[in-house]
Formats: sequence, C-alpha cells, structure tokens
Amino acid sequence: MDIITATRHGKVRGRVDRSIASYLGIPYAAAPFGVHRFRAPAPVEPWEGIRDALEFGPTAPQRPYRPPLDRLIPDVDIPGEECLNLNVWAPQAVGRPLPVLVWIHGGSLRNGSAAMPLYDGRAFARDGVVLVSVNYRLGVEGFGVFPDAPDNRGLLDQIAALTWVRDNIAGFGGDPGCVTVCGESAGAISIAALLTSPRAAGLFQRAILQSGPPHTVTRAGGAKTVRAMAKALRVPATAEGFAGVDRERLLDVQDELVGRADPVSGGPGFHIVVDDDVVPADPPPPSVDLLLGCNREEYRLWFVPSGAVERVSRLTLRLALLKFRIPGRVARLYRAGRPDARPGVILGEMATDLLLRGPLNRLADSRLTDSLPGASLSGASRPSDPLPGGSRPARTFFYEFAWRSPVLGLGACHALEIGFVFDNLRHGEALSGPDAPQPLADVMHRAWVDFATSGDPGWTPWDTRRPVRVFDHPGTSTVLAPRQEELRAWL
Repeated sequence: MDIITATRHGKVRGRVDRSIASYLGIPYAAAPFGVHRFRAPAPVEPWEGIRDALEFGPTAPQRPYRPPLDRLIPDVDIPGEECLNLNVWAPQAVGRPLPVLVWIHGGSLRNGSAAMPLYDGRAFARDGVVLVSVNYRLGVEGFGVFPDAPDNRGLLDQIAALTWVRDNIAGFGGDPGCVTVCGESAGAISIAALLTSPRAAGLFQRAILQSGPPHTVTRAGGAKTVRAMAKALRVPATAEGFAGVDRERLLDVQDELVGRADPVSGGPGFHIVVDDDVVPADPPPPSVDLLLGCNREEYRLWFVPSGAVERVSRLTLRLALLKFRIPGRVARLYRAGRPDARPGVILGEMATDLLLRGPLNRLADSRLTDSLPGASLSGASRPSDPLPGGSRPARTFFYEFAWRSPVLGLGACHALEIGFVFDNLRHGEALSGPDAPQPLADVMHRAWVDFATSGDPGWTPWDTRRPVRVFDHPGTSTVLAPRQEELRAWL
C-alpha cells in the first residue's frame, strides 16, 4: 500500500509493508554537480505534485573496496546526480511522536552508502524508533582540502541531513526533540566531530559511536592527498582544477592512491580537518548522552583476509614498533598476555588499542571529568550524580562486541556488530556466516532502541570503575575495567 507524506519541499510517496512505512531516496540538498560541485550543500528546489520515494536514490561517486574486502563488504552503486538523499522507516499510525535514530554509514570517508541492505531500518521501526539513513559526499569531493572550496563538505552534508530531520521528521511520526545520531567507523568519526560542531548544535540529543574515535587533522595534513592526486592528474590542486577533470578519471586516480589504505596499516586517505568553522580547534565538551565502544578484534578485518596476520614476522613487528614509536615495554606486555600468538596478532592487538580502544576510553574519561566540576578519575564523583538544581549531566555508556565470527577466522572484527545492531543478520552473513546467534542480536538491538528512546541502554554509566558492557554469546555481561593494564601502558 502506498502512503503520501508532506515535507517542506513537497509531498513524497512511500510504501507500507506489514505496518512499516518506508520512504527511499528523499533529497535533502541539491545535487552536488555542476555549480554545486565542491561547494557547501545547497537547498533542494521544491517540487510540484507527488514525488515517488519507492527506491533508493543515487549513491555518492566511489570505487568499490578492493579484494578481498569487496566480498565481505559489498558496496551498492546507484548512478545519478541526486546523491544527497536519505531514507526513512517508520511504524504506521502510532499516534505519538517517536524517537529518531539517524544512521551515518562508514567506509573510510571514501566508500559506503545508505542503500546497503545491511542498514535496512525495519527492525528499528518495528520496535518504535524512526530510522533515517543518510548518503553524503565521499572521497575528494566530500573531504578533499582545497584553497578555493569549503572544508569538510561531507560533514556539511550530514549537518544538512540533520537539519532536514529537524524540519520534517514530525510528518513521518518522529520527534525532532528526541534524535540520536549513530554511526560506525568513519560514520562514528564524523559524529565525534558533530558533537563539538557549532553548526550541529541542537540537531540531536544523543549520539552513538561504533568503532570510530574522535580524529581530525590540520588543513595542511588534509591537503596532502589532494596534492598527490593533483600531481597524478596534472592539474592545479584547486577545486576549479579538479572540477575540470572527468569524474571517472578522478575516481581512478583516487583509487590508485588511497584504495589500498586502511585504518590499521595507514596510508594516504581522507580526513575531517580542523577549520575553525564546522570543526573548531578548541571545542566545548559535548553535552549529550553518549554510547560508544568497539569490537574486541577490530584489526582482523584487514589483517586476516589479506593474509597480513600470517606475513608479519618478528622483524616486521620491530619495524612497526619503530615507525609508530611504540615503547618496547608495551610490546613486551602484549606478548606476555599472549605467549603463543603470532607477531601479526600482537601487532593487530596493539593497533586496535592504539587507534580505537585507547582513544575511546580517553573520550569517556574526559566526559567524566568535564561533566562534573572537580571530578577526577580517582575521585568518588560519578556522571550519574545529580547537579545542583536537579539537572542531570550527560552520561556515557561503554560497550565491547566480543562474539567471534567463524568466517575466514575473522573473529570479533571491525563492522561485524552492525548486523546485530540492526537486527538484520541475514544481510550480514558475509561477515558473520549463516549461523550468527539471534539471541545476541535481540539483546544488542534492544540496547540501541532503549538508548534512542530513553538515553539508557541498560547498564551502569561510565564512572571511575569503567564499566563496559561486553556483548557475547552466550554470556553478555558488564565487566569493570577490562584489560586496563594494557590500556595504561599507552599513557
């Protein structure tokens, strides 16, 4: 059955199936082509009549992941210019405003889309949460740093989408005053920037960071990839120079330069930059409730299918320790806890903690001290204590996903948790296999629903004891300060 809903730009036609309405490919900003290319997102031109929102809209221009990741994380490629679009799933005719969850996909700021089947929002709508998923510009068009174009254009796209949610979501049954923004990997890194951006202030009340810590670079650092591409393209390192290049040629050169890079091994890529406009250099502390965490063996997505975990020798490990300036005492601590582990496993475990677990723990600790004046990590104050006047400071909840996939020996790797969060294991089988535990999806999905609804996912908020909810099957539980000795070694 079709359903028609009005937005500020015109009416859209969605579809109702089993009491869940879906609206796909709704534009939230003008197509970033022609005069709008390499510019901040422009408003959508209103339309007359009723616009069909029955199929996913165009995806941002990109190249697929390189083998073997292309089989584990298959991209969706939908051609077309109106790639700044979003999707909405909502329960039909509930009669009261519902909480909203806005999903920002990952993909190293160069891959991914909201059209991936894994991100289907029906389970959230089934459980009383309006799910919105967002496409945004990627790669050099979204995050390339130019002297003649605004920085962080992909982040500006996300802010434009959140503004659309504020202005329109009530017509879809959502509550614009109860919005949680949620993302994984590069999506979580984006949200960490949105948390402190004055441009995003008031657009959401809660946030979820999955496997993505705060990370920004300077404009000079962010411009390195553009300069390398400009040299290969033989054009000036300006937006005007890049705008004159055929898009397919642009994508080919981008893929040649950054297609092999990954978050663990490093390499040239795209980053959010500090620009003192969208992303300030000295941001205020975030004031929203936050759920954050990572997977126990993040590194295995990149190290295992590629064979790197087997190729890393003792010499390679020593060279990596020198390159990343990792003290020998840290390596000895990790070896002592894993006496039979190969050098590749030791390197991967250290990389996971250096790049993800450590920064996320520091973010949680900073919110503990910032939320209560005078509080310290060794003190007795906790962010759940009431402030004078009865108001409650922002709370932080920490999780770890520990269930190990049997596929290719991936273990508890990067991105594995997404199918559980969306209660959509069928479309996550490439990573999890066909026998992933549904009871674990039930528990994890419910925690995300509860957090979006009330700000409480169901366990103790972060305090000086460092409680972490460990999602595993069987035996999901809350653990105090897991593996703190290894984390402290990085201080």
